[in-house]
Amino acid sequence: MVATLLELDLTQPLLEAPPQDPISAALARRRPLLRDLVDGLRLATRDPDVAGLVAHVGGHPASLAQVQELRSAVRAFAATGKPTVAWAESFGEFGPGTVPYYLATAFDDIWVQPSGDVGLTGLIAEAVFVKDALAKLGVLPQMSQRYEYKNAADTFLASEMTDAHREAAGRLAASAMEQIVAGIADGRGLESGQVRGLVDRAPLSASQAKDAGLVDELGYRDEVYAQLRRRLGGVRLRFVHRYRRARQLEPRHALSRLSKGPAVTVVHGTGDIHLGRSTRRGLGGTSIGSDTMGAALRAAASDSDVRAVVLRVDSPGGSYVASDAIRREVRRVRDAGKPVIVSMGSAAASGGYFIAMASDTIVAQPSTLTGSIGVLGGKAVVRDLLDRLGIARDGVAEGRNAWMFSAYRQFSDDEWQRLESWLDQVYDDFTAKVASDRGLSREHVEGAARGRVWSGADAQARGLVDELGGFERALEIACAHVGISRDEADVRIAPRLGILERMRSPESSEDLAAAAATSVGPGALRGPVDLLTAAFGVPRIGVLTTPVLWQLR
Repeated sequence: MVATLLELDLTQPLLEAPPQDPISAALARRRPLLRDLVDGLRLATRDPDVAGLVAHVGGHPASLAQVQELRSAVRAFAATGKPTVAWAESFGEFGPGTVPYYLATAFDDIWVQPSGDVGLTGLIAEAVFVKDALAKLGVLPQMSQRYEYKNAADTFLASEMTDAHREAAGRLAASAMEQIVAGIADGRGLESGQVRGLVDRAPLSASQAKDAGLVDELGYRDEVYAQLRRRLGGVRLRFVHRYRRARQLEPRHALSRLSKGPAVTVVHGTGDIHLGRSTRRGLGGTSIGSDTMGAALRAAASDSDVRAVVLRVDSPGGSYVASDAIRREVRRVRDAGKPVIVSMGSAAASGGYFIAMASDTIVAQPSTLTGSIGVLGGKAVVRDLLDRLGIARDGVAEGRNAWMFSAYRQFSDDEWQRLESWLDQVYDDFTAKVASDRGLSREHVEGAARGRVWSGADAQARGLVDELGGFERALEIACAHVGISRDEADVRIAPRLGILERMRSPESSEDLAAAAATSVGPGALRGPVDLLTAAFGVPRIGVLTTPVLWQLR
């Protein structure tokens, strides 16, 4: 039998969660799912027919947390003694390439094209501020937040980082860089001080990078593959996600899925959190609707075959009420005697942390954006903008506070006090529930809260996270909770509905069909603030939303 040389194409963004509707599936058909790559490499470690692994590393295909998840899987594969090779035309074409290069150091050998570079230049934590632009447009943001580190509102209220904002951003970047330097040093057999010195010298040409021990060979794609074929003999190429799919179709795997063995259900929560049903955002993005996720969790709780639940969270937050509703369903799964293990992706912040904190165990990557335990609220008043455009708006109201949430009138003093009281109430509820769910004192939670975002590593040190690791580690913990091995588990995705089930109307809110996502267009925005955030290229915000700056590159 001809051996298989597995390939990873890491030049395009990875999918965090499987598409939940036919349109999303069609749009994402060429994008591999991160979980499929990790699971495929897990299967390949024990497959004697797999001879090695080669990866094409692109510019910036994945978040730092996704890269760490892949690195762990690659390192486990390489530990079997099978060759692993990463190649790139350039790690940044005289530009930033720190994260892609960090990914490449998980492989035994690194190739770069002779004309390429290694842009190991470090990380930047950037923020966008639109206060002055809004003032020129005639838009008045009226927002408040709890507390000094809850910096999402600063996008609209400030022109530069506050001291607290800069402190949190600096620590986040420093933590991420510590992880990257340690990984590169370990992968390349260098001292951390040497890596720091090379960062300060970068970008480096291909020959300089080779002399410094950052790459092993200079060559083009054909030379990489020719050397592997000489080393391994005759091989056939197969992408890792296609290999995994083929393994899943093998008779023994197909029969195991039909055998109704002990099941672990995986529920994905990706995107901003809101009331109602989950929606598709643009070309492949998703949201977390409380109705959709609640139905999936209820289905898992009531399924006698399901022994445990892994909740995969990748969210910057959103609605407080929706987050609280989802947290309640997590607790009900546990009350049904089924452990819930949370696997955090790139972010589980603010509302994203709210839905995770009631689980049995929280697993995060060292770089996962975690916490942001705080709240913000307010509105953008667009009356001056409309006046400039010659648009008039008037009306009558019944009720003293009927105009409170209008984007065409400012808050009165009494209304502003009501907003401030509500923010205090939400913050107090959030911190109290963190303390209860995590078994921490209120004083300890207050020290880790105040809206601050932590890296997963720093969050673990503060008791907000239990263990560092990825999705596979969360699955292992879930299986251990119920006394089965990882190989015994029938891993199911919920909701996984067929086309007919998606088309039919659910019988009730307990029907799994109620968990089907609603497919909507990319312009599904809610209100003036959403329109403004879209116009200025910053994320949508809800009252439990992480600060918008955390773009590490």
